[in-house]
Amino acid sequence: MIELRKDPISARWVIINDTRDFQFDIPRRQAQTETVGICPFCVGNEKLIPRPIACYDKDGNRISADSKNWHIKVIPNNKPILTIEGNIIRKAEGLYDKMRGVGAHEIFIESQEHDYVTMYNDRKNFITDTLALQDRINDLKNDIRLEYILAYRNHGPFDGETVIHPHFQLVALPIVPKAVKTEIDTARKYYDYKERCLFCDIIDQEISSKKRIVMENESFISFIPFASRFPFETWVFPKEHTFDYRILNDRDKIGAFAEITIGVIRKLHKALGRTLSYTLMLHSYPLKENKMDYYHWHLEIVPRLTKYSGFDLISGMYVNPTIPEDSAKFLREI
Repeated sequence: MIELRKDPISARWVIINDTRDFQFDIPRRQAQTETVGICPFCVGNEKLIPRPIACYDKDGNRISADSKNWHIKVIPNNKPILTIEGNIIRKAEGLYDKMRGVGAHEIFIESQEHDYVTMYNDRKNFITDTLALQDRINDLKNDIRLEYILAYRNHGPFDGETVIHPHFQLVALPIVPKAVKTEIDTARKYYDYKERCLFCDIIDQEISSKKRIVMENESFISFIPFASRFPFETWVFPKEHTFDYRILNDRDKIGAFAEITIGVIRKLHKALGRTLSYTLMLHSYPLKENKMDYYHWHLEIVPRLTKYSGFDLISGMYVNPTIPEDSAKFLREI
């Protein structure tokens, strides 16, 4: 069974999916440090994965899905969070709301090399990743069932991934997640009151204070947020106001985005160790919106250094044991 259920108290949607493997936290983490026998993403093991949805060459151009000269291969996840088949059927069960778990879950295999560490190694690969992801988002945007696309990368021994081969994932949802909706609603209220983008004002203040900036170039800035939830959490923003990640189609600007993101990750690895685990999350606008003057797309990089406590779970608040200004100064000087 795959379905979405709505919590009537928090108004938060939860995915119920009993088709995915359930593993306790400790055995899963131990397994990540062991050698996994046959990698399904490696060349020669194609029979272990679904047929590709799309393939891309080294310049980010789409090529035949059957090509052997692929640079990026996109496949459906064989144990998806949501399933692409079927119609969204909304139902009530007493006072509870639910709907069918319709969506898409895709994996971007980034290299034919099993041990290639793409994220802090190659600017060109980053550009190719960006173009391939934009192409898939453009395709999925045409599906009227879908409302929002999450793109994320888990990296490291405690990342929750079962395959080490370099890859990132995309999940297309039939709803806008509550965390994203809250972010958008807050930005909209700020814009209605001040007629300015909240994120642009944050960027201006960070540039003015310089206390939390990690890196910047002409087009992008990275900084540790004022109220960061996690140690060394870092955000990457385009300096120019733009709400849609897909609009980033100038190779020079994509290169500037790569420069900042790769630079931050290199600093994090140098500061916190090569075995660092982290998650990258893309925040862009909902698929059915045409224009959002009040929203600003960005990337969030969250190192996995702390565990949730009972207080975190009960309160929905975060306890960060590091001072953002000190963390930023530490990374800046690396």
